[in-house]
Amino acid sequence: MLQFTDLVRGGEAVRDIKQSFPETVAVFEEFHLRPSCDECSIEMAARKVGASFEDLLVGVNKAIYKSRGVTTRPLCG
Repeated sequence: MLQFTDLVRGGEAVRDIKQSFPETVAVFEEFHLRPSCDECSIEMAARKVGASFEDLLVGVNKAIYKSRGVTTRPLCG
């Protein structure tokens, strides 16, 4: 079961996310994050490459959910 602590949030370093959740590397590549962004927070990295922070965050969390066999559902019906 996915725990709240398993979710990636905006203040975490890209490097730490990649190490904890290798399945997210492809998402970071899709958003064209450079290796120099690895030391930045995910929020700052998104800004540096002109990407939507929210879209990046959702993509990263979906990759984690998918690798763990968890399906996502909308919060409101």
